Amino acid sequence: MADIQTTSAVAAAATSSSTASSVDTTAKPVISSDFETFLKMLSTQLKNQDPLNPVDSSDYAVQLATFSSVEQQVLTNNLLESLVSQMAAAGMSDLANWVGMEARSTTPAYFDGNTPVTVAPQIDTGADAAVLVVHNAAGTVVSRQEIAVGSDTIDWAGTGSGGATLSKGRYTFEVESYSGEELLSTTEAESYTPITEARLVGGQTMLITRGGDMVSASEIYGLRAPG
Repeated sequence: MADIQTTSAVAAAATSSSTASSVDTTAKPVISSDFETFLKMLSTQLKNQDPLNPVDSSDYAVQLATFSSVEQQVLTNNLLESLVSQMAAAGMSDLANWVGMEARSTTPAYFDGNTPVTVAPQIDTGADAAVLVVHNAAGTVVSRQEIAVGSDTIDWAGTGSGGATLSKGRYTFEVESYSGEELLSTTEAESYTPITEARLVGGQTMLITRGGDMVSASEIYGLRAPG
């Protein structure tokens, strides 16, 4: 009879604890509450144990050690969550430094209809002539203009092949390198475009350009203040 009472009492206490902990599955474990529940279960076990076959004291020691280990694990997890939150806050502070800057990449540059776009052409070392080719957002070639082979950067004024100013929008650039009449290579040209937003996406810094494109910080080859 004592065994039956002990089993029933412990089961009842366990059920009560399970019910209490399942009320809000999204809440963090409250260590003090769990410890009180553990003591109640331990007290119930002591009251209802078989006097002729009491629970060995070493079993209590094992139970206490187990609970202590779980308690320490919960504390460790909470500490790690706190550290992650602090690191994320620091990361967001760093991201603010990107906003408002001009980033150099092969991502489409935004032409506002007035301000020239700075392009950094990559010209083949064996070339004696080069052509800057400009594409609109649809991929259509809207401008072809010769550039000096030694050019480090050039300012594209936003004009088409006929000299008229093109509409606002996103434009990409490439450079054709020639030796005489022979085309040596065609390469993407980097350009500067304003950064309007910075985000942490999957642990990576992602930048939003003025044209609405998202580019990884690892794909940025230069950064400068607007001038």
